[in-house]
Amino acid sequence: MIEINNLSRYKVDKKLFTGIAKKVLKGENRTIETLSLAFISKEEIKKINKKYRKKNKPTDVLSFEGLDEILICPEVVREKGEDIKRVFIHGILHLLGYDHEKSDAEAEKMEKLEEKYLNALKFK
Repeated sequence: MIEINNLSRYKVDKKLFTGIAKKVLKGENRTIETLSLAFISKEEIKKINKKYRKKNKPTDVLSFEGLDEILICPEVVREKGEDIKRVFIHGILHLLGYDHEKSDAEAEKMEKLEEKYLNALKFK
């Protein structure tokens, strides 16, 4: 089950995000009891990024593995010119234990998975 909280001005397509979560979890042969997704402001994600990652700047996405929670800042996603679906997939992969900061090989693996799931959405 996916729980979506929109604390931003972003118009959320709940069906889309639920579908993405199901596709990635099924593709990775994993389950998550309840996945929490929140869309938050630039100011809020900056505070959380500083508290948990010691980085005093806003970011596009934060994932909290133990909580099965993903926070996305649509404003930062838009500023970076990113695809919000890819950012969500990236967050889910972090929840599943992937970490692009470990090594270049892990980063490449994550990027290929993001591409795989993003492409799978296009050809439903």
